[in-house]
This record gives sequence, C-alpha cells and structure tokens, in this order.
Amino acid sequence: MRNTIITRILVSLIIGIVISGLVSELSFRLLKNTTSRPPKTIELVIPAGTAQKVAQGESVIPGNMTFVVGDTLLVKNEDQVAHTLGPLYIPAGSSANLTLNQPENLAYTCSFQPTRYIGLDVQEALTLTTRIKGILLAGVPMGILLGLYSLVAWPLKPKNA
Repeated sequence: MRNTIITRILVSLIIGIVISGLVSELSFRLLKNTTSRPPKTIELVIPAGTAQKVAQGESVIPGNMTFVVGDTLLVKNEDQVAHTLGPLYIPAGSSANLTLNQPENLAYTCSFQPTRYIGLDVQEALTLTTRIKGILLAGVPMGILLGLYSLVAWPLKPKNA
C-alpha cells in the first residue's frame, strides 16, 4: 500500500509539473516577453520635425519602454532642436547614451514627448534557469495537491479487506 501511495504522489508531481510548464510556456509565448535576452544597445531615434509635432500635442515616440539590466539606450537626435531625456542633453544632429545598470522603474523628463516625461522600465533578464524555477515553484505544490486530492477522490483499498 505504501508503494501505491508513493507512486500516486510521484505521478501527481509529474502531472503538476507538466501542467505548470505548459501554462507557463503558453503565457510566455502569448505575452511575447522581451526580457529573455542578453543586454544590448537599443537605439532611439528622434526624427526630424519632432519638436513641432510635440508642440502640437502629437506623440512621435512611445511613452514607455522596457529594458534589460545592462542595456544601453542610445538616443540619436535627427531633429533641428536640442532635446533632453533625464540626465541626457542631446544637441541637434548628435547622440548620447544612457547605461541602465540596475532593475528599476524610471520616470524621466523628456522634451520629445507631449507629456514631458518618459517611463523606462529596467528588468532583470529572464533566463532559462528563472523560467525552470518558476515552473517548479508552481508545479511541485500543484502535484502534491493533485496527489492528496486523488487519495480523497479515489481512496486506496486495503489488500486484505
């Protein structure tokens, strides 16, 4: 009887981990996560005529951006007017860069947005190890619960009954 209980719990653990893995991977694919990559340089181009469009209330560049720790934001100013992005001053026709070294949510003043600010979300890179840990952290408890519920739903019968 003891072997039957252990077998049922182990099978339930495997089922829980498989279900957790499927749900995790499906949601990962559907959400199109952009943080499962190594750090890189991301170029943000301020196109010509941006200052005029911003003065009319038009947004030219997305208001919030997501980065991975270690990314470098390279801002190229192709406009005829100097622009600012937080600590960066970018004269017309030049570029400046900002290295993002720690996970944080930043709200910087920004001259090329109608709202006058831009949000930068810096996240830890999502690695395979992190994904596997997440699957196990959800799958093991689910498997244990499935095993316990299976013992309640289908009780074991004693061999000599």
